[in-house]
Amino acid sequence: MDKSEMNQRMKGRTPEQKKVIKYFYGEGGCLSFISPGLKDEDYDAMVMARVKSMDFRQKALNKIGLEESQVSEIEPVHFEGYMFDEKKTLAKWGKDKVWRSSAYQVSWLFFSSAQIYVYQYTFNMDEEGKKEATEEYFYKDITNFSTSSDTVEKWVLDKLSCQGEASYARKNVDTNRFAIIVPGDKFYCSMDQNDYTERAIQGMKAKLREKKS
Repeated sequence: MDKSEMNQRMKGRTPEQKKVIKYFYGEGGCLSFISPGLKDEDYDAMVMARVKSMDFRQKALNKIGLEESQVSEIEPVHFEGYMFDEKKTLAKWGKDKVWRSSAYQVSWLFFSSAQIYVYQYTFNMDEEGKKEATEEYFYKDITNFSTSSDTVEKWVLDKLSCQGEASYARKNVDTNRFAIIVPGDKFYCSMDQNDYTERAIQGMKAKLREKKS
């Protein structure tokens, strides 16, 4: 990871994507007033603007081809958060001690009387890449719902000098994920762990126990 790699990544990218790439590779130092880069909160705002520009709840219903009245066993659940991949995504440790990635993932789960329908959308901020996925699970086939804190090794920005010179190091990136577990497989959703996700997961577990009793 170095500035030559950064320049290579920026080829053919939009001005906004170039700003994102520079954010992860480091830009500024004491001379940041000459060439201002993105702050952590600026990057978060860009990601949230992208999320709000798409009605993911409705996109999910359209993709699974059902009316919300057909999947109203319990309230729909959604998870979202930065997604970290060992090879492709960029990562950065913010000044607020939060890991951020160049990819963001949104997942919606809907519940019918017999099945769970999952819609997942992952997009990249440093390029045009995106990925959509849908899955369906019968309650009887689900072994468990779980959460995990996983570690991914990434080359990340380590230090930025006053002159804007960056150095990089390989570090462990901690990330939270939710998983639907079925025999022989797991479906993962990136998520921020908070009060909402804790309540949602407990409600899902209660419903699963009810369906299996």
